[in-house]
Amino acid sequence: MPKVKTHSRAKKTFKVSGTGKIMYRKPGRGHLLTKKSTKRKRSLRIGGQVNPANQDFVKRLLRMK
Repeated sequence: MPKVKTHSRAKKTFKVSGTGKIMYRKPGRGHLLTKKSTKRKRSLRIGGQVNPANQDFVKRLLRMK
């Protein structure tokens, strides 16, 4: 039986924290930052946590048990 591969986009997008939470970087911080307010850019700095409803799906993409 062949090896099971991890989903390529998922391994670039999600990161597992030390306590097991699945984190991701919020979109909208790449370019065109002059038109965005300082408050909006500051809130985008903080990484997001995957919703518990979607955690099983993301874990399956990352091939976690």
